[in-house]
Parts: sequence; structure tokens; C-alpha cells
Amino acid sequence: MTFVVGLTGGIGSGKTAVSDHFQTLGICVVDADLASRVVVEPGRPALEKIADHFGAEMLLPDGNMNRALMREKIFASPDEKRWLEALLHPLIREEIVSGLENATSPYALLVSPLLVETGQNTLTRRVLVVDVPEELQLSRTMLRDSNSAEQVHAIMASQASREQRLGYADDVIVNDSSLEALQQKVNGLHQRYLQMVNEEGTQ
Repeated sequence: MTFVVGLTGGIGSGKTAVSDHFQTLGICVVDADLASRVVVEPGRPALEKIADHFGAEMLLPDGNMNRALMREKIFASPDEKRWLEALLHPLIREEIVSGLENATSPYALLVSPLLVETGQNTLTRRVLVVDVPEELQLSRTMLRDSNSAEQVHAIMASQASREQRLGYADDVIVNDSSLEALQQKVNGLHQRYLQMVNEEGTQ
């Protein structure tokens, strides 16, 4: 079984910068966001069920799902959000497990903004949280996505709180300075994880 490190953090925390650096170190990265897009690709059964449930306007002319309309619908209705999650979460999990099983690096990284909320942390041996002060999270996300403070607050409210995430953490990277400093922290953790894998192999 692959040694899996789960990487999570709130919006604007710097998960991508961290996972990109792990990738440059030769680590296989499985991205839950990517898996969530794959399971609703045209031709997949999930997309048909979504169109049946929400109506044909859920499909764009090219056959892809209308993500903007879907966001509107599930933000407006907790029941619809639950229906969608019940459909997609098991499929996303299957996609993730398949990716992790095919990893060829000494350990694999599972990147998921909802690692804790969806129970994906049960697939991991360690949970690494990228932590930033909330003011920095807010300003970075507004700058990156041209979102209003209200939009960012709404997204932050839909994710686990900082305290909840940190409660699950085995390792924490505080990302409040430069990219170079962040990469140094990743280098240190990479060595620790390699050591853990090696120690397991010799037991």
C-alpha cells in the first residue's frame, strides 16, 4: 500500500505552490479537484444523472457541465448540494484511490481542499496542513481571483475552519513569507517522509 500524505488548507493558503514543489522533487501528486472534474466529463454516467436531475440547462453546448449555474444552484439550496455530494463523493474517491494505487514515487501526495470534510483523510497516513492567517488568506484570494471579500468569506465559510483543519494535522507549514521559504519547508518535510517510508520498509 502506498504511503500517502494528505495535503490540505483553506482557499488562498498556497496548496498549489506546496504540491508543485513536491512534484519537482519527484513525488506523484493526486489532485482531488482534478478528480472531481474528471467524474463529470461528457460521457460519464454522473453527468447524465445531473442533467436528469437539474434539467438540460445544466449542459453547455459543447456537452460539458455548466459549472457557474451548478454553483448558483447548490449555494442556493442545501438539499441540492447534499444530493450532488451523495452522487459525486463516492465517484471522486474511486478516482483518487485509482490515482494513488498507480503512484510510482516513494510516497504519494493527495491534494484536497476538502480532505477533512469529505473523509478523504482516511486514505492518508499523514495530514499536512498549509496554514495562513485569515487576513492573508482573504487578501491573496481577492488578488488572485478578483473576488469580492464577501465571495471569499462565503467560500471560507463552506470549508472547515482553520481550527478544525489544524486539529487533524500531523504536520503544518505556515505560509506567511516568501515562496523560497515555503519551498525550504517542503524540502525538510520531503526528507522526513522519505525517512518514514524507509523505516517502514526495514521493519
